Amino acid sequence: MSTKVGQSLGSSEWVEITQERINQFADATGDHQFIHVNEEMAKMTPFGGTIAHGFLTLSMIPYLSQNSDLPRPEGVRMGLNYGGNKTRFINPVRAGKRIRGHWKLLEMTEKRPGQWQQTVEITIEIEGEDKPALVCEWITQLFV
Repeated sequence: MSTKVGQSLGSSEWVEITQERINQFADATGDHQFIHVNEEMAKMTPFGGTIAHGFLTLSMIPYLSQNSDLPRPEGVRMGLNYGGNKTRFINPVRAGKRIRGHWKLLEMTEKRPGQWQQTVEITIEIEGEDKPALVCEWITQLFV
């Protein structure tokens, strides 16, 4: 896998961000700001309607990863989230839009025998829009 540093690893399928999903995320997090859940009030904003929480978009990374063509290295027993760097919410995801993720391997470092640290750049794009929803560096610990 370390031979792929600097290369694209793959992309996910498209997934729709529905108002129902946004409402469920609002309920789970307690963030019921009107721009997310009140369609009538949100129409009066520059967004013209409700938008997904930035953290909802970020939280879609595991789902997008599972529904992607990313390589699944043999021998990996488990992977753990280690954290993120440089997360930027660039463009809001409007309710009803579809998103997908793209992964690029930035770094692969063996921390100790059988444990690797992988840093990837993840870009989540919005179908039909020029600017992505977010770009972040994500770090995962892999155990083989």
